[in-house]
Amino acid sequence: MSDVFLLSERQMDLIRPFFPLAHGVARVDDRRVLSGIVYVIRNGLQWRDAPKAYGPHRTLYNRFIRWNRPGVFDRIFVAVTEQAG
Repeated sequence: MSDVFLLSERQMDLIRPFFPLAHGVARVDDRRVLSGIVYVIRNGLQWRDAPKAYGPHRTLYNRFIRWNRPGVFDRIFVAVTEQAG
């Protein structure tokens, strides 16, 4: 996994408070999945073109859709930009 983009622990610590609580089954590695979402969007890829290192493309897509609807990513972006000034 050395050639793929991963969010740093510092970045994860900053955005972790915005994650919804897991209900029932524990989520797969948030860092890996969110890094995969960022990679796909940043590079303009289709979900199925995501490197296998990020996990199944359906997991990336499902997490993006499930967290985008209630505005999780919007809240993360606002917090990050406010902190950056």
